[in-house]
Amino acid sequence: MTETMTKFNKINGAIIAPQGFEAAGIRTGVKRRRKDLAIIYTKKPAVAAGVYTTNVVKAAPLLVTKDIVEKATPINAVIINSGNANACTGAQGLTNAWEMVEKTQKVLNLPARSVLVASTGVIGVQLQMDKILDGIEEIVTQLGTCEQSALNAAEGIMTTDTFVKGVAYEFEISGKTVKIGAIAKGSGMIHPNMGTMLGFVTTDAVISKELLQKALSESTKNTYNMISVDGDTSTNDMVVVLANGCAQNKPIESEDSSGYKTFAQALDMVNKHLAKQIVLDGEGATKFLEVNIKGAKDEKSAKILAKSVITSNLVKTAFFGEDANWGRILAALGYSGVKFNPDGVSIEFFAQDKTLLLMKDGTPLEFDEDEAHELLKNKEITINVYMSDGESTASAWGCDLSYEYVRINGEYRT
Repeated sequence: MTETMTKFNKINGAIIAPQGFEAAGIRTGVKRRRKDLAIIYTKKPAVAAGVYTTNVVKAAPLLVTKDIVEKATPINAVIINSGNANACTGAQGLTNAWEMVEKTQKVLNLPARSVLVASTGVIGVQLQMDKILDGIEEIVTQLGTCEQSALNAAEGIMTTDTFVKGVAYEFEISGKTVKIGAIAKGSGMIHPNMGTMLGFVTTDAVISKELLQKALSESTKNTYNMISVDGDTSTNDMVVVLANGCAQNKPIESEDSSGYKTFAQALDMVNKHLAKQIVLDGEGATKFLEVNIKGAKDEKSAKILAKSVITSNLVKTAFFGEDANWGRILAALGYSGVKFNPDGVSIEFFAQDKTLLLMKDGTPLEFDEDEAHELLKNKEITINVYMSDGESTASAWGCDLSYEYVRINGEYRT
């Protein structure tokens, strides 16, 4: 089966869609109203892979999870709390993160170093460990394989998110049905270079740890690392993938195999879906923006150019104000650090089957301001930039920057 022949079917269940996985989410009281603790569990041990924030300041749970994943021990569970990031909490923070791991191992009767841990929320405050440890006792009794269990887990990892984020697909590898599912959180402190969010992916594929890590690392470059909400790279965020092998497909052990290519394509679909969902839920966002660079000299340049536009606060605010200020886009391209021919640049906006060409081959075009304003009223807008330097392309996703973003983050702790 070749990659192009593979059929991917979207299915229900998100994180618990793959065979052998269970999940739960509860409220422990760390947060006033929302669920604040989630768990993902597989009785059959899984291999794990992870990618992590590039922020030099890394939260305690991230350090613990990274250590466990890199030691290549079989993984049975992930425990996640929200409402408190357990970041910038010193030695006590590390102790608390390990205690969450050890408590989960104890109540599920699991071996040492078989549980990963993640946290999200306010920085610089110690965890309320009494509530969290009591919560771990309770949450394992709620583990289930129904859609409500997946929904509860997705709710348990949310902070300022306004909706849950999850997706799952099924496909075939070596004649076996394989499934992959995921949940994610994120709406602020979202910026490229893997400091974007929390993502948890499960699959029943049989795949080596090395190739699982390769697939995740490669996928991250074209998905999570190509989104931006506000330019802030978090201290906590990571994406973790667990593969428990319950699908019993022919083991994926070579990156040249059709099985690996199919699996990598499925993982990319999941991650791209969640990355876009995070942008759609950007704090205070009123617009979803897609930037497509076409005709760059190479892929690296195309990505840099796309990210420069999508991270520009002046571009973001122009779209919030529904102002066709395309000069800000050209300026963002210009300060990206990529050398290109400005006289070969064309810029157009696209939304709801309508296209507005603003610049052609370096020359500004006259356009109807009222027509432009109507187009920019749309929730989802595409910015196409055509260059004349090569054949490479790249896409990035982001949102506008609004008054509401300032209000949400100004009141985050209150």
